[in-house]
Amino acid sequence: MTAHLASQQIPCSLFAPIKSVIAHRRLIARLGWREIQSRYKGSLLGIAWSVLVPIILLAVYTFVFSVVFSSRWGTENSSKTHFAIVVFAGLIVFNIFADCIVRAPSLILHNVSYVKKVVFPLEILPWVSLCSALFNALVSLVVLTLFFTAVEGVPPLSFLLAPLVILPLALLIVGLSLFLASLGVFIRDLQQFIGVIITVVMFLSPLFYPLSALPSKFRSLVELSPVTMAVEGMRTILFEGTLPNLELWVASLAFGLVSLWLGFLWFAKTRKGFADVV
Repeated sequence: MTAHLASQQIPCSLFAPIKSVIAHRRLIARLGWREIQSRYKGSLLGIAWSVLVPIILLAVYTFVFSVVFSSRWGTENSSKTHFAIVVFAGLIVFNIFADCIVRAPSLILHNVSYVKKVVFPLEILPWVSLCSALFNALVSLVVLTLFFTAVEGVPPLSFLLAPLVILPLALLIVGLSLFLASLGVFIRDLQQFIGVIITVVMFLSPLFYPLSALPSKFRSLVELSPVTMAVEGMRTILFEGTLPNLELWVASLAFGLVSLWLGFLWFAKTRKGFADVV
């Protein structure tokens, strides 16, 4: 039987997004691993590039910030490599967001066969994309941990909470990706627009400067960036050895869950038109 999944209805209860990812967890893991492999398929070094790229980037950041600019992060007593480590930690978080959101508008368009020929849970595609981004982030975190240990000593135990710090952002990413994946089917120019938005978010996030260095009138604007809380939380558990602000984390988690549900609801309401457009 060939069925158009786009014409099917999926439940939109409060817990529907979570139930969906749990029900299809094996499929998500399998497709995620296949996507990771496809990125490096045919290359000479294969998946080894996932390790080499963050090492090369960290080396470049270290040279540029510690040698060329002689930058310091917040205090003159910090080491020359400290700035590079701080920036790299923030970029690991930002790259999860950027990688998924940039690809979101084309998720359905690049998987047309799933829409027209096969009964397939299209709503899991953003989770597959997130798995690929998280794999790259995990490799980068390992590289960061090794470099941090060599330069500044063993990271504090609080750094083990990195997955919890990223969790609210991950939920927000999937919610936004569901919305953008659906919208991208009907508005093809969205892909170009998202590239500009990602650049804006990068410079309006505390990646290359500490949040405390901003004037108060601008700080509130930067705090609105979707990645600010996760970036600041990652640096808190790594460099301060303390837990992130619990109230802010809970608020971010709630916001991520709401975003996930709204994105899932939008996707469920609009997917019936996918087959007619693609």
